[in-house]
Amino acid sequence: MNVVDSEVVAAILQQHNYQVTEKLDEADLVLVNTCSIRDNAEQRVRTRIREFGRLKEKNHSFSVGVIGCMAERLKEKLLEEETTVDLVVGPDAYRDLPALLQEVESGQKGINTLLSLEETYGDIRPVRMDRNHVTSFVAIMRGCNNFCSYCVVPGTRGRERSRDPETIVRETTELFEQGYREVTLLGQNVNSYRWKEGKQLLKFEKLLARVAEIDPQLRVRFATSHPKDMSDQLLKVIAKYPNLCQAIHLPVQSGSSSVLSRMKRRYTREHYMERIQAIRKYLPKASISTDVIAGFCGETEEEHQQTLSLMEWAGYDFAYMFKYSERPETFAAEKLADDVPEEVKSRRLNEIIELQSKLSLQSKELDVGQTYEVLVEGTSKKSGDHLYGRTSQNKVVVFPKGSLKPGDYASVTITDCTSATLIGNVV
Repeated sequence: MNVVDSEVVAAILQQHNYQVTEKLDEADLVLVNTCSIRDNAEQRVRTRIREFGRLKEKNHSFSVGVIGCMAERLKEKLLEEETTVDLVVGPDAYRDLPALLQEVESGQKGINTLLSLEETYGDIRPVRMDRNHVTSFVAIMRGCNNFCSYCVVPGTRGRERSRDPETIVRETTELFEQGYREVTLLGQNVNSYRWKEGKQLLKFEKLLARVAEIDPQLRVRFATSHPKDMSDQLLKVIAKYPNLCQAIHLPVQSGSSSVLSRMKRRYTREHYMERIQAIRKYLPKASISTDVIAGFCGETEEEHQQTLSLMEWAGYDFAYMFKYSERPETFAAEKLADDVPEEVKSRRLNEIIELQSKLSLQSKELDVGQTYEVLVEGTSKKSGDHLYGRTSQNKVVVFPKGSLKPGDYASVTITDCTSATLIGNVV
């Protein structure tokens, strides 16, 4: 979502005669787009802000702004704690940036952190900031209504609101016409997408089908799904359209029903496993990835072992794995004790990472000898003679360049692998 927000901000500022530069010494304004999900992300932002402070000492016309979730969470406090900062703007106030920047130019501090029940930026044509011009993101909704006990998103991004499907289809069609060959539809919980058309309710399944029908050569992904809302109907739609990618990201967070209850995730271990079984039934070739939190409030060794056993059972191809980080003003911070010692959190996280490395390798080994359609995304970082791309299952493949170029599709037979990458030859 931060990538999409940055592209929206760039579009708004370009309408007011600002230009984007990749060279810091050319910039008069730096906007730091922030995340508040984990404390270490916020600490990195603070370090970066102080680095910009040294530039400001040399160039007094240089301005620094903080936008996004951290701006929303800290508000005026951020201006007080970080004297380098001139501007604090929350995720729903980007349209106000030009006016706020005028205040900064007049010597004042600029701030707007008001949340909205309606803002989706659906009419803004984002300035694409990707480098490969092959894959891009399209936001279909903003905010979240789930209120997981550890999560700041409902407080920093507000309540769920879905974007007009006509603007989504228009934006995606324009991307395809510009040469893009893959889009990822984004939302905090895409399964919750809802749009009323008269008396008809358009749900995510129908939106996904409409985007898939733009062109068979356009691959479509989405993130993120909530297990409580992962329906059989959605899986049937994915199975129907070959250009809907066979990769499902389904965050589990914990394999223990008791931990899930404390997390307010609104599903059990058994329900989650039933959803995995449904994916295997309707999409037998799909890869499944997940999110896992180690050491949540009150987590016992037995509950940790339940997470490991579920991971082993599910056989995830990939996972985002973190230690629990208490976030202010969440239910967990106010009502639950962060009582798992830091060294225990670290040990449990290391066990989760070690297991996932094994599972990722096993998943890739099953692909050796198989042939997949790969969308070429760019040149390999390790060799100018090789390209990289991804399969429908979202697995990275490296293969000899030949006459191929980014945006092409190639049939690649897998000959070898690591836990992170498939290696193959074009056939």
